[in-house]
Amino acid sequence: MKKIGITGSIGSGKTYVSKVFESLGIPVFNADNEAKKIMSCSFDLINSIKNEFGDDIYDKYSLNNRKLASIVFSDSKKLKKLNSLVHPYVKQEFLNWCKKQKSPYVIKEAAILFESNSYKELDSVICISAPKKLRIDRVKARDGFKDYEINNRIKNQFSQEEKENLSDYIIVNDEKDSLLTQIIRVHEKLIN
Repeated sequence: MKKIGITGSIGSGKTYVSKVFESLGIPVFNADNEAKKIMSCSFDLINSIKNEFGDDIYDKYSLNNRKLASIVFSDSKKLKKLNSLVHPYVKQEFLNWCKKQKSPYVIKEAAILFESNSYKELDSVICISAPKKLRIDRVKARDGFKDYEINNRIKNQFSQEEKENLSDYIIVNDEKDSLLTQIIRVHEKLIN
């Protein structure tokens, strides 16, 4: 079974494209969602995060995501530290999940596939690409973030161009090109 990554800059439409792959019968592991779950239920990880960022980063076992984001997206060293704590747990969860799947390939959706080096455990990577202004507009509408919050996240990720250069497939989600046609073209290559 092939392991395929889906990545792209914030607001590119990774999750939307992943849902289309799911509708084609392909299992999708959303690494960002899994990380959030693990950060709320793994006592070892919770303690590690508290040791690094302070006890008040949690209210009992509920992570204060806004506070954590404000810390890590304004300090790249803190972001690297958080990733180094969380990624081993997500990697193990992905491997366990893969063992339960029965399809020609599975997808691991992750915003920081290249930044975390987790692309190295995959067979190929699909990059979802979209113009920066469109990505920013999508994130504002979806999350209500301000420009500076979005730009802080963008500057802590590889550029869209870097992600495209490192990827095996590129799907353009610019609301002009047919998204479904591009997805089916990639799907057909992956099942053969």
